[in-house]
Amino acid sequence: MGDDHTLNATLDSFRLDGRVALITGAGQGIGAATAVALADVGADVALTARTEADLDAVADEVRARGRRAIVLPGDVNNLDHLAGVVDTTVAELGRLDVLVNNAGGSVSKPFLDTTVKQLESSFHFNVSAAFELGRLAVPHMLAVGGGSIVNIGSVAGRNAGRGTLTHSLTKAAVAQLTRLMAADLAPRVRVNGVLPGAVETAALRRYVPDEVREQMAERTAMRRNGLPEDIARAVLFLASPASSWITGKNLEVDGLAAEDLVPKAIPDL
Repeated sequence: MGDDHTLNATLDSFRLDGRVALITGAGQGIGAATAVALADVGADVALTARTEADLDAVADEVRARGRRAIVLPGDVNNLDHLAGVVDTTVAELGRLDVLVNNAGGSVSKPFLDTTVKQLESSFHFNVSAAFELGRLAVPHMLAVGGGSIVNIGSVAGRNAGRGTLTHSLTKAAVAQLTRLMAADLAPRVRVNGVLPGAVETAALRRYVPDEVREQMAERTAMRRNGLPEDIARAVLFLASPASSWITGKNLEVDGLAAEDLVPKAIPDL
């Protein structure tokens, strides 16, 4: 009986019953998988992304699990949209406990082909939007006793490969933002990051040819690219009470990817 009680307590530590999560980039890929995973463990979810039809499909999956879902279409680059997202989430779902800053991304060019405008645009998308959403969400988390923020970065932020400047630089900034937020917001709000490797999303398939994705799998020790669910389960752990003594950490979920996961044939100057 004691063993059963221990097992139940362990499993219960992953539950998010009665909690509310807000997820950006929630229409497809990692964001959509995360929304479903959090609903699986009891959370109600607020979903934001640019394409309303995608959000509606994810919301249907959440509701099929008996959880509430609200759809808040818009662009996280618009900081006014972020304020409305947080306010509507609390107004309609009653509270805010978990924030998953998943939206982000950028296209990199070689150093001399990169402009300040491109760099600042990527920083705004990857860093400023996540910072602002956190700033808006934290007071609501404090109002219910605490919360958890999970920022989705990338293993690209730890590496320094040719032709990856914009993406690598801004994702490195996301990792440091995570650590700095955690320091300021402890002990009531935990902040952690997940750093994916190559993940088979619609975006990856759209921008990366099949043969390159196969090379990426070969350059990964686990000999496959990740699935959105691989990342979603890591987010679930960091969002849940199971990780209650973890903050300020960036968890690499990359199948032990090589640093030259996507080698680019950029010649010497």
